[in-house]
Amino acid sequence: MSTVNQFKGEIDIQRLPVNSEEHIFHDWVVKYKKSHILHSICATTEKCNDVSQEPCLLCLYTRTLDIPHLPEMVFPNNILTLTHASGGQIEFNALDALKTVANGKLPIKVACSEEWNESRPPELLKEKIKPFDWTFSNDYKGTIAGPVTVTPTDERIDIERLKEKEKILFYQELMLYEDELHDNGISSCTIKIRVMPSSFFILLRFFLRVDNVMLRVNDTRLFHDFTTDYVLREFTNKECGFGDVQLPLNVFGNPNALSPHMPIRTALYEKLTFGACNPPTEGDQDGCSTSKIE
Repeated sequence: MSTVNQFKGEIDIQRLPVNSEEHIFHDWVVKYKKSHILHSICATTEKCNDVSQEPCLLCLYTRTLDIPHLPEMVFPNNILTLTHASGGQIEFNALDALKTVANGKLPIKVACSEEWNESRPPELLKEKIKPFDWTFSNDYKGTIAGPVTVTPTDERIDIERLKEKEKILFYQELMLYEDELHDNGISSCTIKIRVMPSSFFILLRFFLRVDNVMLRVNDTRLFHDFTTDYVLREFTNKECGFGDVQLPLNVFGNPNALSPHMPIRTALYEKLTFGACNPPTEGDQDGCSTSKIE
């Protein structure tokens, strides 16, 4: 077993500590970073006003994202990165997830909901009519870089295989962002990964509950068998009206319990194929990582 562990503090987000850990599994380097939420006030105004200077994370987000405001809680340093020996990479981060939030249209027409109009305060009604998806719904599937080929596939992730008991070598869960929609529901984006001796599995989930209006679960699942050169990626969009799910109210905060009872609206099945390993270097005859977890 060859594993590199790094726990360190980095001067970032107003000098808050960043927890970082890195592992090598076969031809993959799996790394995550985790830290605190994004501050709501710029502490380096003079620097950020200078276009020649690198802005703080808050200003980076507000400049990059074409939306009126950010979710209540954003975790800019919560990042999961998987790098293949070929140089191909899959990354999950809040900024790229929020880039997929719709702007200039209202995909959820809650203005037509009588219950919504009657029970919401005036300031919230003003918020909802902006040309912006105030639920922060995203169809983010991860950020791909390097020599990776994405193609449609008929192959599916073997769910029964994932249910089999196998030793967990590594597990991590990261929150990318969350918003309570003015105390009228929940919007959240999370990422989970587990690595077993034979494979790894990732679940990227966006969960939306608008109380008395609707439910939405957008799931991206990625599975890789270490004996293959590809990752299976499956995206599903499930949504329905709040009253369409006949379950106890205490279940409505649990997407794991809700999702099986919700209809699939959209599904996308893809294969991410990674290129050959980089040219061999001294001490690495095949050009792939020689530090492997068996």
